[in-house]
Amino acid sequence: MTTGLIELDEATLVARARDRDPAAFELLVRRYQRRIYTLCLRMLNGATGDAEDVAQETFVTAWRRLPEIQHDAAFGSWLYRTATNKCLTILQRRKPTTELDEESAPHDLSGDADPARAVGNSEAMQALAVALKRLPPPQRACWLLREVHGRSYQEIADLVGTTPTAVRGRIARARAELAEVMKPWR
Repeated sequence: MTTGLIELDEATLVARARDRDPAAFELLVRRYQRRIYTLCLRMLNGATGDAEDVAQETFVTAWRRLPEIQHDAAFGSWLYRTATNKCLTILQRRKPTTELDEESAPHDLSGDADPARAVGNSEAMQALAVALKRLPPPQRACWLLREVHGRSYQEIADLVGTTPTAVRGRIARARAELAEVMKPWR
């Protein structure tokens, strides 16, 4: 792989990938891999296997459908939309659960030197994970895309197929529900 490719802007990499340049596509995957996987992991309630599968499917779909992307600079938004839709499809097939399994609970206590504080933070993260699981999938998707991935209301609306006003409502309801659950940790 050439070092020069790393410095190219996204639109140029997309154009090269559309011409079937595997090195350009590999760089696009590297740029988005962690973000897309993290989105999938959180949307799918910490199911690592499903998140890995959806992230991989998203990039395979991207490779196959590159010629359909009309604006090279919109590649990132297209990836987010594809991953979000795949996650929502999986969630619609599942029956809802409210239990947090051990595998999906956050356990990283390494960032805090005070053990009591670390335990409290871990408990708060577990409570947040449980609360996120209880949100309806479209609400969870909007909240994650806004609060974790920093997407605009308009972009989220485009990603989930609704209006910015509906997105604002979903996020407001999600924030209210999460704030209620998180009161003990304030």
